[in-house]
Amino acid sequence: MLINERLNQIIYELQTNPNITVKELAKKLHFSEPTIRRDFTELEHRGIITKCYGGAILNQGAADREIPFVLRENEKGQAKAEIGLLASKYICDGMVIMLDGSTSAYHLVPYLSKYKDIIVITSGAKTALALAELHIPIFSTGGRMRTNSFSYIGREAEDTVRRYNADIMFFSCHGLSLDGMMSDPSIDEANLRRVMMEKSKKKYLLCDSSKIGKTYFYDMGNVDGLDGVICDKPLPESIANRINNGV
Repeated sequence: MLINERLNQIIYELQTNPNITVKELAKKLHFSEPTIRRDFTELEHRGIITKCYGGAILNQGAADREIPFVLRENEKGQAKAEIGLLASKYICDGMVIMLDGSTSAYHLVPYLSKYKDIIVITSGAKTALALAELHIPIFSTGGRMRTNSFSYIGREAEDTVRRYNADIMFFSCHGLSLDGMMSDPSIDEANLRRVMMEKSKKKYLLCDSSKIGKTYFYDMGNVDGLDGVICDKPLPESIANRINNGV
């Protein structure tokens, strides 16, 4: 297990069992207790946890706000891969596709290579690199980079998006309330996604089931303005009934 995978697993274990101890983590992950303690020190340095006697406490909101892309890209990896496959079925040859900088959009990339004459506009630096490896034409938004997510944000990114028209957009958010409101802890990400939605004919939210029922500081609008929500599990009726042309 690579260190980033181990850190991601530690965060996951703390989310599911806040009282788990160093000893229990070491046994469960098959690593030594000193290794787990060093990982705790690294996570505390990043502001994600606070160490306490025998274990650690996940800081409120820190995991969702600050976990770097290299940790998040493997979180819910199987669910996001399934979502990526489902999302790819809405794509046709010759489309212009808009992708945000989320890890959910990043997981869609492997399924794009089978389509001909597509163009992708993205605010994700890692997504752009993955697309380049598949020799897919890319337009990067540029702008100010968020170093924890490798996504471009700000006025420059928004102005770039406004210059293009996309056939379809795929994006994510941190929370989807039961009344269908999308939200995110980053106002810059939320603002850029709104512009992307304005410039795309069709819009699909990529949302793994762990995000449902959660609400963050900045609203991004309601799903009733979307063409669909693509999830790894059936959506609650309160959300599904609000979607235009439900998925």
